Amino acid sequence: MAYSFSYQDAFARNIGWVTPAEQAILRSKRVAIAGMGGVGGVHLLTLARLGIGAFHIADFDTFDIANFNRQVGATMSTLGQPKVEVLAAMALDINPELRLRQFPQGVSRQQLAEFFDGVDLYVDGLDFFAFEARQQTFAACARFNIPAVTAAPLGMGTAVMNFLPGQMTFEEYFGWGDLPDLEKGLRFLVGLAPAGLHGGYLVDPSTINLKEQRGPSTIMGCQLCAGAAATEALKILLNRGEVLAAPRGYQFDAFRNKLVRTWRPGGHRHPLQWLMMALARRRRPGGDT
Repeated sequence: MAYSFSYQDAFARNIGWVTPAEQAILRSKRVAIAGMGGVGGVHLLTLARLGIGAFHIADFDTFDIANFNRQVGATMSTLGQPKVEVLAAMALDINPELRLRQFPQGVSRQQLAEFFDGVDLYVDGLDFFAFEARQQTFAACARFNIPAVTAAPLGMGTAVMNFLPGQMTFEEYFGWGDLPDLEKGLRFLVGLAPAGLHGGYLVDPSTINLKEQRGPSTIMGCQLCAGAAATEALKILLNRGEVLAAPRGYQFDAFRNKLVRTWRPGGHRHPLQWLMMALARRRRPGGDT
């Protein structure tokens, strides 16, 4: 039996939570996502099912068996294949009318203007340790007045923060500058999740090593990230609902059954942030204790 695609039929069950006019607005929007791995891939598929009509997606990597625990595009049939191609095919299988542009070399300083051309919103899907790429993409969002959403998978939960035009920027909040990657990692982790809800149930702390750029992950964290980020995207794109912007954010942890709103005026300059980062430095491998 042959089936034909209908946008209205495919996304009809969104109606009620959004109006038909709002669904049409979502169809007209273009979202950029850098990274098609753990969070980026599920971001794309979630937003495609929301009915977003166009995407710019970037990733230079291929799928490996170590990706199986958390990356929606990682299967036996996709091993060794480019992530950006696999996820593009999955998204087009949901909505064959998508206007989708791939950036198979990832994001670089030279491509940022092209990557963000005509984009209404950026959703961060980069690997935690992609410090240079993340710093460049968020700086570009600030330059081009593009709202940006980041949702970090922490344990079995997510920490969410929005950076909106005319408000505190990523750099102002985290203060990365020219710091070493290890310090950037600490500031990113502590800045995103000042409440630290995920730390209490980590059963093997040795699996986290910022210096060696490795850490554990869960599919629950990635999927919670996508649900939260897509909801922030909906609110931003439709200009409806409360949107917390940096220095405000929130962390939800499903294991702990807790939701905490966070507020760090001044970002990395806040006294509590300085204290938490000092404690984190002492506890890390190679620290004082």
